[in-house]
This record gives sequence, structure tokens and C-alpha cells, in this order.
Amino acid sequence: MNNEKKRKANLAYFAKMDAWSKKYKVKMVGVWSVPNEHLNFLVIEAPSLEVFQKLRMEPEARAVAATETIEIKMVVNKEEILKMLRQTK
Repeated sequence: MNNEKKRKANLAYFAKMDAWSKKYKVKMVGVWSVPNEHLNFLVIEAPSLEVFQKLRMEPEARAVAATETIEIKMVVNKEEILKMLRQTK
């Protein structure tokens, strides 16, 4: 986090989070960090994968992505799992 380029990218990213929540109708559930491991967790609730992808294409999000390795996990809730199970034959 001491890299100046990364520090500035992260500050710009966090400054935009509230605006993105309104623009994309997403919920920023939480952000956690393990500083000594340089590991961050962001939990974002989005109405669709497409909306999430659009958010990730914002210039500030792309700037952060250029400075670190990102791993995205898509999860679904119990109701969505049951819906998928019932539709699958």
C-alpha cells in the first residue's frame, strides 16, 4: 500500500463507492483488509453480473485492477440456489 500509484488509485476508488452504489443500484456490503498480507475483501451485492461488470469498467476500478491481482467470486443466496435446483432437470 506504500506504492504511490496504488495509494492514489485506492483513494479514488473508495471516493467513488457511494456514487457507484446509486448509479448501478448496488449495495456495498462491506470492505475489509488484512494489511500485513496486502489482502482486501469487498462484498458487493449487485442485481446482475452485467451490472457488476459495468461497475468494474469504471476508470477508478480499472486503475485499482491495474495495480493488483483481483479474484472475483460470484455467490448466490439460498433462494436462488433452490430456484436453480428446481429448474434443472
